[in-house]
Amino acid sequence: MLTCGCGRWMHTAGIEERACDDGASQWFIRSECRGCGLNVGIDVPAGQVNGLVDRLMWTDEALHRLERMPPYMTPLYREDVESAARIRGERVITHETLLRPVTGERIEWEPEAERRLEKVPAPVRAMARVELERTAADRGTFHITVALMEEIKAKYFGMGASK
Repeated sequence: MLTCGCGRWMHTAGIEERACDDGASQWFIRSECRGCGLNVGIDVPAGQVNGLVDRLMWTDEALHRLERMPPYMTPLYREDVESAARIRGERVITHETLLRPVTGERIEWEPEAERRLEKVPAPVRAMARVELERTAADRGTFHITVALMEEIKAKYFGMGASK
């Protein structure tokens, strides 16, 4: 942990995800002293917090994505993500973290499946994404296809595509 010149611990105030010119990503970690009010920031390679983060934190980008979810879904999704991060021993929840199910694997989407998801009404879209990714992960596959979308649609709405 960082220690301020006044002798108190510095607390993590926020984390920003940044892309470097060479394509690598960095995190900008903001810390503050609650004693004297000193604020500092440091750029570190993504994932290398080395004691700079004092608790489970969400990056600004991950929080932005979370805030765009329907209000009734946000607390449940947040709890799932934070629980999975704690199990994996992570201290930072990034935009990339949100793209992985509990298994830790990243879910890939077929381009056509992504286009179809964009046509789903906004209030249902986040819930549909979570359910599709969860179903794929439960089956041990990490790829969302149009066929899976049709199967889930039929399961929940009885509206499967006619063949």
